[in-house]
Amino acid sequence: MPSLVKPFAALRPKAERAADVIAPPYDVVSTDEARALVRDRPSSFLHISRPEIDLPPSVSPYADEIYARGAANLKRLRDSGVLVREAAPAFYVYRMSKGGLEQTGIACVGSVAAYDANRIRRHELTRPDKENDRVRNIATLNAQTGPVLCAYRANETLRALVRDCANGTPTLQAIGPNDVLHAVWCVSDARRVERLSTTLNALDALYIADGHHRAAAASRVARERRARDGVDGSSQSFLLVAFPHDEMRILDYNRLVRDTRGLSTDELIARIRESFDVETSTAPVAPTEPETFGLFVADRWYRLRVRPALVPRNDPVASLDVSLLQDRLLAPLLGIGDPRTDGRIDFVGGIRGLGELERRVRSGAAALAFSLHATRMEQLMAVADAEKLMPPKSTWFEPKLADGLLTHVLD
Repeated sequence: MPSLVKPFAALRPKAERAADVIAPPYDVVSTDEARALVRDRPSSFLHISRPEIDLPPSVSPYADEIYARGAANLKRLRDSGVLVREAAPAFYVYRMSKGGLEQTGIACVGSVAAYDANRIRRHELTRPDKENDRVRNIATLNAQTGPVLCAYRANETLRALVRDCANGTPTLQAIGPNDVLHAVWCVSDARRVERLSTTLNALDALYIADGHHRAAAASRVARERRARDGVDGSSQSFLLVAFPHDEMRILDYNRLVRDTRGLSTDELIARIRESFDVETSTAPVAPTEPETFGLFVADRWYRLRVRPALVPRNDPVASLDVSLLQDRLLAPLLGIGDPRTDGRIDFVGGIRGLGELERRVRSGAAALAFSLHATRMEQLMAVADAEKLMPPKSTWFEPKLADGLLTHVLD
């Protein structure tokens, strides 16, 4: 059985430059948002993860010169000493905290062989265009620049070991997007490295929470380089941060639908009552338990609860709230067939709040909005264990890992 993870020699900012470098993940900001974020920030990692911001808008984001500019920007930060390379492989404790909430994990590199063997488990399909983009990004930079967010089943031995390694002043820390404090401790002591390695590799599995495109791209690059070079090296691993599952926070991922498919509000509610208990609400509905949904239509909120007999409890995918809404309402009543491709549906992360749902409906951008209860980590792991796939936009993890603090160089 291949090893699950191992330490690595990270490329990272100097401690005093971490705040200059830290950036949001490349895929949570648009090009225009990225351009605004790097104003007066020449060392922002967005110059590497979204290098199109340094070229005219007329240049295709998939043009060769885009990837070349990213590589040049990475070289510039290395040559200027903003980014430095650790002398020897290490593990890194990675903590995110805000407002009294914190989660503490371990950054390392995961085995591509373990990923291919489904010991590092996924639950989501990837889009070819996004995967191809990350393949070219990794190959051109000769580095993996953003960690895959992973979880492991909470293990008190490992939790205590990780927290013991986070004593003292962090190696680097910085405030990232949404005022989240990101702190990293380098763990290079041989005894601690050995204990972490032994404990982590004894885990049955890791679960990809966010970053499926990064992981899939790393696997492709690993195959291509093994075929090209005939030897294994650092390209056979990919950067990840693993947290205990009970410290991770999933927010709701809500739905907007452009039209009612010709149904009046009264007709729509009558049809919904065939599968759901329905009651009006004088306040926005933020579901506090599974199998319950909010509906905002015609300037009014409704609380919906799917009838218990309709929930297929032995199916880890069909029993998800996102599946119940899709299978019992969006598809049969509103004609939303494949939410991956149907242009009539849109998705809003719960971090934006229910006010954003109301605003979009009142503006006419959508006819109705649905609020959902957040998917639970136990559900995600059950789907992955069954080697099944979750519906699109099932989870919104918050906080998100930052780009730029740790990079895995493919020597």
